[in-house]
Amino acid sequence: MFKRASVVVSIIGIFLAVNLVFRQRRPLPAAPPLSEPASAPYAASIGARGIVESVEENVRIAPAQAGLVAAVRVKVGDNVHVGDVLIEQDARDAEAFVAVQTANVAAIQSSIVEADVTLADHQSQWNRIEQLGKNRVVSADEKERALFALRAAASRLESRKSDLSAATALLNRVKVQRDLLLVRAPRDGTVLQVNVRSGEYAVPTATDPAVLLGRVDEFQLRADVDEDNAPSVKPGCAAVAYIKGSRHDAIPLRFIRIEPYILPKRSLSGESAERVDTRVLQVIFRFPLSKVPLYVGQQMDVFFDAQ
Repeated sequence: MFKRASVVVSIIGIFLAVNLVFRQRRPLPAAPPLSEPASAPYAASIGARGIVESVEENVRIAPAQAGLVAAVRVKVGDNVHVGDVLIEQDARDAEAFVAVQTANVAAIQSSIVEADVTLADHQSQWNRIEQLGKNRVVSADEKERALFALRAAASRLESRKSDLSAATALLNRVKVQRDLLLVRAPRDGTVLQVNVRSGEYAVPTATDPAVLLGRVDEFQLRADVDEDNAPSVKPGCAAVAYIKGSRHDAIPLRFIRIEPYILPKRSLSGESAERVDTRVLQVIFRFPLSKVPLYVGQQMDVFFDAQ
């Protein structure tokens, strides 16, 4: 009796184990997406991934030379005009160079006045000796010495004038280097990023620009089209864009140009199935501000009309 019960329990256990294995092998239903993905709006569409830029692209502003930041004159969101000061670097050393060279120029100018007076004196002496020489009052040796002295005085004056030109050029150079310590806006725009603070040491080769500047009265979209689809993209083609992962609020795009160079893909979406070992054709569009909140650097889904 006990042996029969053990056999029955064993059979039931084997049945339950087999049933559990089959249930675990059964595929789970796919989870519903948080939002419906963007769908192609054209009968024949080419999909691409785009990134929002400011009009005429963002400007990465860096100091012309390395130096200590004395003051940052702007903050994110400020509207600036061409020539406005964005960053001031420590200019004490440059000001000292300007003062030294200014004094040097003044000293050379004084020496030119002195050399000019000396030349006039030797010219007067030569005129008298030349007149006396006609009457054979002075010797040929004295006459020759006076001529040589006149020529030497004239040469010294020209040399000092050349020194003045060189000193003035050097003064202008140190003034330019001082002025370069004021980082100015190269064009009108809005400050998008400020990556430097007072007291930091700024260098021109920093990975992040000291200031990122751009125009945001209108947006620009840079769409990356895989090189396989590049032949199907035509100048002036119609296109629309959606916020990444959404199919709502289609934004019509205005064609600007096709960049005539296919380059390695740089803008990555982070999707698991994304190809990263490919090259892309970049197509530039523009679109006005709309009710859809968009920001520079945001990724969007772009669809081209292939017809």
